[in-house]
Amino acid sequence: MRRHPRPFVLTAVALLTAAACGGGVHGSPGASGLRDPYFPKLGNGGYDVTHYALNLAYDPDTHRLKGTATLTATALQDLSAFNLDLRGLTVAGVTVDKKRAVSRRAGSELTVRPFDELPKGHTFRTVVRYSGEPVTITDPDGSEEGWLRTADGALGLGEPTGSMAWFPGNHHPSDKATYAIAVTVPKGVRAVSNGELTGAKRSAYGKSTTYTWRVTQPMASYVATVAIGKFETHTSRTPAGIPVYTAVDPEEAEASEKVLARLPEVVDWETRTFGPYPFSSTGAIVAREGDSGYALETQNRPVFPGAPDVGLLVHELAHQWYGDSVTPKSWRDMWLNEGFATYAEWLWEEQHEGDSAQESFDAAYDHAADSAVWAFPPADPPSASHISDSPVYTRGAMVLHRIRKTVGDARFFALLKSWPADHKYGNADTHDFTAYVERANPTKKDALAEVWKDWLYGKGKPDEPDTP
Repeated sequence: MRRHPRPFVLTAVALLTAAACGGGVHGSPGASGLRDPYFPKLGNGGYDVTHYALNLAYDPDTHRLKGTATLTATALQDLSAFNLDLRGLTVAGVTVDKKRAVSRRAGSELTVRPFDELPKGHTFRTVVRYSGEPVTITDPDGSEEGWLRTADGALGLGEPTGSMAWFPGNHHPSDKATYAIAVTVPKGVRAVSNGELTGAKRSAYGKSTTYTWRVTQPMASYVATVAIGKFETHTSRTPAGIPVYTAVDPEEAEASEKVLARLPEVVDWETRTFGPYPFSSTGAIVAREGDSGYALETQNRPVFPGAPDVGLLVHELAHQWYGDSVTPKSWRDMWLNEGFATYAEWLWEEQHEGDSAQESFDAAYDHAADSAVWAFPPADPPSASHISDSPVYTRGAMVLHRIRKTVGDARFFALLKSWPADHKYGNADTHDFTAYVERANPTKKDALAEVWKDWLYGKGKPDEPDTP
């Protein structure tokens, strides 16, 4: 959003000052960004969100979204003001602890100055009312996220910054929260989101339905989703009893039927391989081919652009452990998501009469020296436009395979379970992971240091490793 002309800015500043004086503020503003290596203005300092209650209404015909977002948060310092990330949309009003707050916009930053100071440790509630035509955001790598219009509705996707296109919040992966999401849509379309469906209430005259969803385990905003359309839905359970909810665009129903029938089997296999499933339900959203250019590990039920194959299903469901439950501290640590999910594909093949993980490793290694796989170290992408490039995925998986060869199968497969168990619902970075592996394998510390040097942080193609 453009900045207002200078006279209006002066008036807003005067109002902010008046509000501050009225509340006797002695604190300081929270930071307007968390200095992420690739998205320095993403997220906000000074507070921690613990819960989002989103009440949304969307009309596909007019492409207008109306929302009320209620954020429950704890002040991490004495706060005189704080910021929320919000791209586009018009803010009608903001309250903090039921008192009117002054707000102003600058780009994707919504600055809120509450009437009263928020002392450190205080739990406060912020309500933001907003509306407008939500935007589609183009990433540095050219992919699109945010609010994507579809033939019969819309798709809200958030990695890495897109969630700010449909609700205000602290949109950095390091701040996770629980969610309650209510979406009102016209008759004939459904609204699907994360967590469990807790209600589907029709309006008095049946012209609309409000779908309510609840997420009781912490979730990073980038894996929050809303999918609106004429979906066909199906419920079932995994062999272990985990509820399964799938929503499929009718045009993709036939092509998706066989692979989605294997979803309980995949979750059961991953539970045996990676440890207890971390969430209270699972499933999938299959949008129409072309609605998005990629699949995404949205929590509880990944989103697919058309019918997935089994390998892609394995990959996105593995993210429920690696990425959704254990979430990166910053976007530099993407390989901890994608390396594990790619290696999950290798393991699935290995254990289902396909190539062994060693054969998958060898095939990746045999790429030419100038292949994109060797363009940069997986733990250090050169810029925001490269955080989803092949070194993060393929070479990230190769790091894991080198760990396996270094510590042996017994310790490696124990690691696949203990890492997500010990960091469940939390955040971790690359240093946390390497230190964790070394502590679990103290006699292999020197050999692991070579793995980090050559495969995780090394530039170019490492020398061909010995294969036991």
